[in-house]
Parts: sequence; structure tokens; C-alpha cells
Amino acid sequence: MARRTRMCLAFPDIVVVCLLLLVRLVETANEVDPYNILGVTKSASQTEIKEVYKRLIREWHPDKNKNEGAEDLFIKITKSYEILSNKEKRANYDRYGQTDDTQPYGHGHYGHGHDQFYFDDKYSLRFNQYVNDVVPDSFKRPYLIKITSDWCFSCIHIEPVWKEVVLELEALGVGIGVVDVGYERRLANHLGAHRTPSILGVINGKVTFFHYAVVKEHLRQFVEDLLPQRLVEKVTDRNDLQFLNSWHEQNKPHLLLFDQVPVVPLLYKLTAFAYKDYIQFGYMDQGLSDTPNLLKQININTYAPTMLVFKESIDRPADIIQAKGMKKQVIDEFILNNKFLLVHRLVNQKLFDEHCPVKQLHRRRTYCVLLINGDEESYTIGNQAFISFAYTNTQEVVRFAYAYQRLQQPLCDTLLKTKDSTQPPQVFILEHRNAAGRVLYKEVAGGWNGTDKNKQRLLDELQRLQKDPSILNQDTILPELNNEFASMFLIRWIYTAYDYLTEIIDDIIHNNWREMMPLLSLIFSALFILFGTVVVQAFSDSSEDGKSKPKAKDGAKAENGSPGSSSTSSRPLKKNFVEVTELTDITYTSNLVKLRPGHMNVVLVLTDASKNVLLSKFAKEVYSFTGSLTLHFSFLNVDKHSAWVEMLLEFAQDTMQIDTDEDDGARHKIDYTGYILALNGHKKYLCLFRPVYTGEEGPGGATGGGRRSGSREDHPPRRSVPRSHSTATLQIHHKLDHLGLWMERLMEGTPHRYYIPAWPGLEKITDPK
Repeated sequence: MARRTRMCLAFPDIVVVCLLLLVRLVETANEVDPYNILGVTKSASQTEIKEVYKRLIREWHPDKNKNEGAEDLFIKITKSYEILSNKEKRANYDRYGQTDDTQPYGHGHYGHGHDQFYFDDKYSLRFNQYVNDVVPDSFKRPYLIKITSDWCFSCIHIEPVWKEVVLELEALGVGIGVVDVGYERRLANHLGAHRTPSILGVINGKVTFFHYAVVKEHLRQFVEDLLPQRLVEKVTDRNDLQFLNSWHEQNKPHLLLFDQVPVVPLLYKLTAFAYKDYIQFGYMDQGLSDTPNLLKQININTYAPTMLVFKESIDRPADIIQAKGMKKQVIDEFILNNKFLLVHRLVNQKLFDEHCPVKQLHRRRTYCVLLINGDEESYTIGNQAFISFAYTNTQEVVRFAYAYQRLQQPLCDTLLKTKDSTQPPQVFILEHRNAAGRVLYKEVAGGWNGTDKNKQRLLDELQRLQKDPSILNQDTILPELNNEFASMFLIRWIYTAYDYLTEIIDDIIHNNWREMMPLLSLIFSALFILFGTVVVQAFSDSSEDGKSKPKAKDGAKAENGSPGSSSTSSRPLKKNFVEVTELTDITYTSNLVKLRPGHMNVVLVLTDASKNVLLSKFAKEVYSFTGSLTLHFSFLNVDKHSAWVEMLLEFAQDTMQIDTDEDDGARHKIDYTGYILALNGHKKYLCLFRPVYTGEEGPGGATGGGRRSGSREDHPPRRSVPRSHSTATLQIHHKLDHLGLWMERLMEGTPHRYYIPAWPGLEKITDPK
């Protein structure tokens, strides 16, 4: 009765709370009402709405109005006008209080907070937008995407960190996206996101989930880890010339950043990823030396972060920029102005289209001077002369390029109109007319050998071209250029397969079973079919062998007099010994800490007195398991390393507690002799075998009379008591009687595993003697 009274007294309070929430929802709905935001009535015409919109936009534009909240109000005004200026959206809002394409109005985002909604609304993603825009753009910059939903209280907790990270990373060039599961379920399923909040990254079309605590440092590191590893090469005084001289092989300009920090800035890595197809990036830490030799050579004082771009000449930079707090826009402009070498080698169609662009309407003509040459060393002088000519005759409307006839045979055959590869190099002046490959061109007479006469003849033709473009009197359709990097397809395929396997392992580790179930089902089905085939084949082979065995046996007896000798000789040889190494501070790292994944070290704990007896028994028990390539065998002297053993077994407290309970309150030191530690160094866990005495050694037995048997994991030994030397030796010998059975369980993976946070150092805690 008392409980009912309390509920009745609390009921008015609940009603008040509900009414307050209802009032708050009504107020919030009014705040996002497009009619209230624009200050018009529902009967307002399109002309009135447009006039009000223009006036409010001029008044609240963030560039003109610096008041706090001007930007948010500007966004609300824009969204409101988008709804009211569209007849269909306006009708939907008047009827249902919401629209299909915009979600600020009556779609349940009140649980996120009013300000945060408008912040996330700028980055909201649709399925088509993700597929058509985000995925292609992810090959130039990574994307950080948040998965959220209505009334997600965990989402509210991460909002301050999310907003801070977005403002920082967006300025560096990272793409941002927000997906509301309630309204973009299709996109959320496509991304593999089945819970909120979730954060994921997209790069090169691949989705990677963020699995750590949502803090600024973790999110920043997550974005940095998305990027490929060798985007930026570390340059020092030892490899600076090698880095700069690789321009010819890579067919790219080389951009070098000098700074005082040891870690490559994230902004520079993102820039390197965006322009990886055009420029090779390097980074030199000035903190490693006072003044790098390269800076001494070009005589530049790097008082601030400095970027140098090198092209065909490594003696002096083609361009330089210095600035404190270098911004992304400044870096982008600097790179776009130095995107190509002065004389590019045409290696694919994409490079030809960008370096020799198609003529655009109402724009100045762009001409391409193309040298068709050979890639043998005998043509080096001519190539160098062509580059030298380009340096001295650089013009905005003229681009220089060259192509190797052996590698671009279809292109060269079309221009040369012959398949003779022995003719001298030729120079052509081209104008790219359309995307289909149509060009107007003219061949410069006299070929090209790099002589002064060749240079003067080419210069005369370029001067004539500026006065009369009609000298390009030949017309042809160029074939698509060969991709000279197509031979790298196998390497790209290997990298793709590696990324795919990494993604599968990551999904398994983080239990993304819903996405993994189809793949796992396919794998297990294939394994089941394969296993069934092998079993059927094995039974059929055994039945045939059984029928033919008597005849074969008789024939072998008659012919050789020793049955089965041929079959015995075909068996693989097996070791007739067990290799057991001592675990010391020297072998500790290789035999435990850096043990390969999937391998396990089986360690016998012994003393100086019991060493010979236990090693002999240990070898007999584990001999049948020496054929396994994943097992290693060692012994540890507890007289030398008792502290290490005690520290390791502290993680098996439940097992050691049994020993303490059976001791009947006695304060004796635990005897670890005969203990077996199966140590997995990679996964950091141990399996424990403790001795059990069988009592088969005579009257009373070594265990104090009677036979005792059972699992060695479930029954620990009792404390040792003084006895004769022969009896003690016999007792020690029988400590490992059940080791063979336990080893079989170990191979099956059934013994209990005790996980270790970190392997204790053997040399640090060894008791000195």
C-alpha cells in the first residue's frame, strides 16, 4: 500500500515533466520552422519569399556579419529558402511538417542538441553522394565519417571531441561525413555500420572502422594510419642526391620539405597523398644536423618551414616557398604551379591529356612540342639538348614532352607514318583538338640531334606558329597511349590482396560477424567439400590397397626376402633425439618474446639436483611430439630463476590457490620441480602442467602410500618431505608420468590459458646467488 501511495504522489511530477518536454519540443519546432526563420506567413508568394531571402542573406552573411551565431542563422536561412522556394518540398512541409531531402524539420534530431545538428547537417551524406562523390574522391584524400542516429545518448557524449577534430582535420584536407542511420539505413548497411555511434575512415574506396576511445589524439592518429606508409621519403645528407636524381626514372618533380620536427607533419602527408601521381615527396629533419649539405649548396636560410621543388636540374630548385604555419591553400597553389616536369615523358594517356590539354573555347591555344626518340644511351645527348632548349625557351602556351618509340609504338607509327625504328629522332608540334585524340600537327624538318642548327630550326617554327597557327596543316587521330606502368599490375594485385586479408582479420578481431558471415560460410563450405573429397579418396585408396596387399607381400618375399622394405624406405626420416635448450637471459628473447605466431615453447622447470633425471623422462614423454614444427622444448633452472617463475605463476592464481589450500596452513616454499610451462610468446599466455605421483614405486609409494592418479591440471602436488635419496629420485622420475596425455590435450587446445600482460624480463628479476 505504501508503494502505491508513493507512485500516486509522484504522478503529478511526471505529468509536469512531460508537459515541459512537450513545450520544449514545440519551441524547438518553432525555432526550425522555415516560415518563422524567414519571417513570412504561410500564404506568402514566391516573389515575397525571394525578396525576404535576399535581404536576410545580405544582412547575415558570415563575411559581413561578425556577430556570434551569424553563421548558424545564415545556414538556417539558406535551408529554409530551399524548402519554401520548391513547390513540392513546401507542400510536403505544409502537410507533414517535414521534407524528404532536408532533415532539420521535424525528423527527431532534437535529441542531439540544436547547435550540434546544424553543425553535422553540413556534412550529412546520402547514398548516391557517397557512391558518386566520396568514393572517387577518397583516392585523393581520406574521409572521416560518423554514424549516428536519433536519441543516441552515446552520440551526445562524443560530440565535443568530434566537433573539435572535424574543425582541425577539415582544414588539413580530410573529408568529413555524417550518416544518420534512421534516414540512410541503406548507406549504413553498405558501410557495414550496425551500431551507433560508429566512426570509420574511407581511403582508396576501402572502409576501415575506428575501434578506440573517442579522443582527439586517437582520431588524429587513426586518420594518419589510413594513409599509405611510404608516401614521404625521409631524406638525409646520405641519400639526398639519390632522391633528387630519381626524377628521370619516376618521371616526376621532387618536392622537399625542410622543418625542425622529427615527425613528418600530417598536412604534408595528406598533400603527398593528394598529389602522389604527379610529385615525389621528401622530408628532411633539420634537427639531425645544423645545416644540411643541400641547403649549403643552394645557399638558403630555412628560418621557417621551407619547400623546394626540383625538376630536371638538381643543382638548383625550380621553385621555393617559405612560411610559418603553412596553410593548405598555399601548398596546393604551390604544387599546382609545379605539377609537371619542364619536359615530361609521355607514359600514359592521362598524362598526355593533362600535359597537352584539349583546346578550350575562348581560351588561348596550347601547343605541345613532342620529341620522338629512343631509350638507348646513344640518344642521351639529344634528350639533354632538348631539355636545355625547353629551359631557355619556356612559354606559357608551349609545353614540351618526349616519348620513347619502343614503348609508344602506336603513337610513333601514326606520326612518323612508318614502322622503321632505325630512323633518327623527330620533333613534332601538336595542337590537341578534342578528347577523341584528334590533333593538328607539323613535323619540324631536319630531325633532332641536339645541334645548334636543330635548335634554331625549331625556334623559327615556334615563332612562325605564334603569328600563323595555320602552319599546323596535317590532321590525324592519335591512338591511346600505352600505359608504361602496366607491368606493375601484379604488385598492385598483391597489395590489394594484402589489404583485403587485413580487412578480414580486422573484422574477425573486432567481431564484425554480420558482415563476415557470408564469407565465412563460403570458406567453410569449400573446406567441407574439400575434406569430404579427401576422406572419400582415402577410403577408396585403402580398400584397393587392402585387396592388393597379400599379392604384393608375397611378391616382395619371393623377390627380396624382406617384406615391406620398399614402403619403409619411402617414409620420411624422424629425429631419434629431442632437442632441449636451456631458457636463459641470452635465449629468452628468441625462444619466448619473439617467438613466431602459432609457435609454442614447452618449458620444463627443474633444479640442479633433478636435472638429469627429469630431462631423461621429459625427452621420453615428448618424443612423439617432435614431429610438430610449431613446438619447441626448453628447460628452466628454478635454482637460478625462482623469482621469474613465481612472478609468472602469479597470473595463475586460481591454480596456485589450490596448492595453498592443500598445504593445511603450512608456510613451506612451493616446489616447482617438474612443472611444465607451455608458453605462447606471440599471444602472451601460458598453459600449466603440475606433477601428479602415481605411487607405483613400492610399498607405501613415493607419495606416501596408495595409488593416486588423475588430471595433472586438477590435482596439484603436496609439499615434499624429507626422505631417502633413492626414494626421492624415484619420486622425481614419476612426476612426469602423465605428461604425454597432457601434451595430447595441449595439441587439441583444451588446457586452460592464463594470459600475461607482458613477459617479465628474465635478467631483471633473477635471484643472484
